[in-house]
Amino acid sequence: MEWSDLRYILTIARAGTLAAAARRLGVNQTTAARRLAAAEVALGARLFERRDGVLSPTAAGEAAIARAAQVEQEVLALERGVAGADAVAAGTVRLTAVPVLANRLLIPAVPRLLARHPRLRIELIAEPRNLNLTRREADIALRLARPESGAALARRIGRLDYAVYGPRRRDAAALAWITYEEGLSHLPQARFIAAQDHAVAPLLLNDAEAIIHAVRTGIGKSLVPCFVGERERGLKRLSRVVLARDIWLMVHRDLRAQSRIAAVIDWLVELMPVCRAA
Repeated sequence: MEWSDLRYILTIARAGTLAAAARRLGVNQTTAARRLAAAEVALGARLFERRDGVLSPTAAGEAAIARAAQVEQEVLALERGVAGADAVAAGTVRLTAVPVLANRLLIPAVPRLLARHPRLRIELIAEPRNLNLTRREADIALRLARPESGAALARRIGRLDYAVYGPRRRDAAALAWITYEEGLSHLPQARFIAAQDHAVAPLLLNDAEAIIHAVRTGIGKSLVPCFVGERERGLKRLSRVVLARDIWLMVHRDLRAQSRIAAVIDWLVELMPVCRAA
């Protein structure tokens, strides 16, 4: 016997007729009759008899109905218990983002998230490569490129604006460009720098954080996210916004409805306006 079989027995007992029970169950009358017959075969007893057009339970039917009602209460209690537990955002969420977003945007805002949801635990992975959500290397990912199709849900939640920044010195605009190493020449920032006329500094880097430090020390100028450059002591802005990259949020579709995941997603969306230039 399955719970669905017991649900048919209960509904028929409460409705009194197969037609009424079928309407309540959202099936046709033939299906209701077939499921009742299958339940009677499984139990080896006749559960209902027709009296004046109404199905009345036999003695065996009364026993089956009583047991089915007990099971129904247990199922309802289970559903309420699980729903109540998940109503509170609790548990571990593995979140991955490129280092500049992890270090400069997410970590400073984590106290606000944990104050709102003290039962959360965040595993923040600052990683430039794309972790695999399908293999659950992470629950949520922030990426700066449109994701390929797959099992994850993707949503564009913000924009990361870039401008040219140099060190705080009078001749900063004349400095050479600090850019990315050859393996990252496909990045939009690297392509923008490659299209400029000025010389390239003899230092190639593989991370936005490293580029920010190199600019601050006076080695050259480069593209820096505006939300970082405007706050970074030792940098000054040399241009308007010259490049913007979309920020994509990805989450495995099986996790999206969980309270702990939804709480972190809401927090991430709230942070996104910071990434736009003033």
